Amino acid sequence: MKYLRLSLFFTFISIAFYAQTTDAIYEKFASRSIKIDGYDIHIETLGTGDALFFIPGGPGNSHDYMQGNFGHYYKTHQVVFMDLLGRGLSEDAKTKTEYSIANDVHVIDEIRKELKLDKISLIGHSYGTVVAQAYAIKYPEKVNKMVLINGFHSGEMWQANCDSYNHYAKTHFPEKWKKVDSLRSLGYVSSDPVFSELYGNIPAKYVYYHNTKLKQNVPKTKFRGMNTDVYYAIIGRDADFFVSGSMMDIDFRRELKNLKFSTLIMAGRYDGVSTPEYAIQYKKFMPQAKFIMFEQSGHNPYLEEPEKFYQILDDFLKN
Repeated sequence: MKYLRLSLFFTFISIAFYAQTTDAIYEKFASRSIKIDGYDIHIETLGTGDALFFIPGGPGNSHDYMQGNFGHYYKTHQVVFMDLLGRGLSEDAKTKTEYSIANDVHVIDEIRKELKLDKISLIGHSYGTVVAQAYAIKYPEKVNKMVLINGFHSGEMWQANCDSYNHYAKTHFPEKWKKVDSLRSLGYVSSDPVFSELYGNIPAKYVYYHNTKLKQNVPKTKFRGMNTDVYYAIIGRDADFFVSGSMMDIDFRRELKNLKFSTLIMAGRYDGVSTPEYAIQYKKFMPQAKFIMFEQSGHNPYLEEPEKFYQILDDFLKN
């Protein structure tokens, strides 16, 4: 999920809850750090019952936006929000090569062990679904349920994300794209600061939101929402055009059918990131999962169709 291009980015509760200020939900959680491989890794957990691990997008994003949208599940579950290595309030890696999908999976399992949990349910959004699937395939016996929200099943699908965004940018903002093209012709890539500044100025909301007036629920206090070092390490130095890094070799498609636990997959009809062309392939590669397409949503259906979204998620989690 290209957060670099964004300005940041049990039916027991009525919709009014989701519309209220999110400050109250952040205040309910106490922060703590645990040592994993010598690094301080930040987590926030609250509640009792089956454990829900929320894995944010990016790669490189902090836990904050997921806590703002899903923190209320502490009323029925033990919820766990985390900043993986180099993200949010967690320490940065000493070397960028430590940022990888495999290491994110490792950190999540170490958190599970630290919390003395036998099984966990995984809820990933965008890039977070990549980590969730990688974890589920490696440790299927440790997974209770899995929820994939606007996710990716392969490096090929992530490349489609890049191609979709660039087609949008080129056709809708030709004046800006001319400057982008000029820098590309001089050899600049996504991770070059002069290039990323120009590229990041292309309005991206229509790619992420069907309703562009919406924005993520995040705390009012200052926080590190995104670490681009993580983004470029995992997706590659030219991440907005050509996928490389550890993402390049990811392909879960042949293994998804072997996962036996309950899985819910949600997608958005207007998603320009996790494009419907690829998202619906989950029906073929994981036919045992429940697949829902949100017809009025982009990349964030929990914001765009909250009543439908939370009803479906509530029913899935309690059944």
